[in-house]
Amino acid sequence: MQNYPNPFNPSTSISFVLPADEVVTLKVYNTIGEEVATILNQKMDAGYHKVEFSGSNIPSGVYIYRITAGSNTAVRKMNLLK
Repeated sequence: MQNYPNPFNPSTSISFVLPADEVVTLKVYNTIGEEVATILNQKMDAGYHKVEFSGSNIPSGVYIYRITAGSNTAVRKMNLLK
C-alpha cells in the first residue's frame, strides 16, 4: 500500500498485508539509487502490518521504498517535505 501521509514530515506509515509467513525486507532509496535506510529485514507472520519511517535525519526530497516478501516485490514513491 502507499505510505500515509504522503508528502510527510517527519514520519510516515507504511502498511502491507502478507498472505503467508515471509521474510520481509523494506528499504528506502534516494532518487539516484543510494540506500538511505533499512526499515525491516525479518520474518513476519501472515496478516496486516504497519511500520513507521522517520525522515528526521534525511533531507527533503523524493524517496523510493521497496518492499520484498518472498518472491513478491512492490516499489512506491514518497515525498519528504521539511
